[in-house]
Amino acid sequence: MARAFAQIDSAAIAANTAVLAERAGTAEVCAVVKANGYGHGARAAAEAALSGGATRLGVAQVHEGIALRDAGLDVPIWLFSEPDPQEFADCVRYRLEPPVYSERGLHSLREISGDLSVHLMIDTGMHRVGAAPGDAVRIAGRIRSTPRLTLGSVWTHLAVADEPANPYTDQQLDTFDETLASLEGAGIDVPLRHAANSAGTIAVPRAHFDVVRPGIALYGLPPSPDLDGMVTLKPAMKLWTTVSMVATHATGERISYGLRTRFERTTTVATLPIGYADGVRRGWWRDGAVLIHGHRCKIVGVITMDQMMVDVTGLDVAAGDEAVLIGQQGDDRITATQWAAALDTINYEITCGISPRVQRH
Repeated sequence: MARAFAQIDSAAIAANTAVLAERAGTAEVCAVVKANGYGHGARAAAEAALSGGATRLGVAQVHEGIALRDAGLDVPIWLFSEPDPQEFADCVRYRLEPPVYSERGLHSLREISGDLSVHLMIDTGMHRVGAAPGDAVRIAGRIRSTPRLTLGSVWTHLAVADEPANPYTDQQLDTFDETLASLEGAGIDVPLRHAANSAGTIAVPRAHFDVVRPGIALYGLPPSPDLDGMVTLKPAMKLWTTVSMVATHATGERISYGLRTRFERTTTVATLPIGYADGVRRGWWRDGAVLIHGHRCKIVGVITMDQMMVDVTGLDVAAGDEAVLIGQQGDDRITATQWAAALDTINYEITCGISPRVQRH
């Protein structure tokens, strides 16, 4: 039996998608469900997003797209990383639409058997992957001249859209506009243009173009603290477990590996059967808490692989009681964004890190 659970609110994902679709105006929504739906479960997230108005899905890797096809999803599925050459055959077989931006990719596409829509990715300044803007006309021409290939879109990715005051986003979009103009000048029709991630969808109307690609915001989490509250989103994940043991320890006793926490008073401790193997980051013990009976109970001692301990002194707690690590209980809520702030990371990493051992439902 599972010992920890991630309860996923599909209605929240659908509602968040609708909010983002409204924000995007006339642009379509490509719901990004890579990395197992940012930890929420790819199939459930995809189905919820489609019910909320998304018209296509986005993943990072070929096997993620195949899993969605095997689940019966029949909408366009875009890849955001150029596949390994040997994977292009699977793109044809499963009707996955890959990006292309390298000579290696272009060469591999000449060998495919079957029709394939490909998407030209332009590096406008993030410098992760993508073709140089000056190569766009040449690569698009190669795509058009290759039998069985069609150009599905031209796109780019924004590096700092989650920083509203940063002028670099406008610089990237200037470069993208210039690239699109060069394609138009060469007589190359671009069916779709897209640039906006979650932050771009929320905060950069100029980046909406024909399609937006929200990811983290679908799941009710702000792309950055600066954008928190700009649109009304509902967190879709509740991470919870149940108390497995309750014990009382005397003043002066220490607890967990390294004995780093010393009790300054008689302390009642609840043990929870969830740990860093489940995705509860070990460093969270310093500042973290869980909700039991609507009260914030501070973590005591280092979080271990399979278990963690919390201070429940003064509460009537017993084995089997619910303990919420992310989500609402009573009038209080703990969020992945709060975890991220304490751990000097981002909420994306928190939800993506919830391991397969945690049962989604």
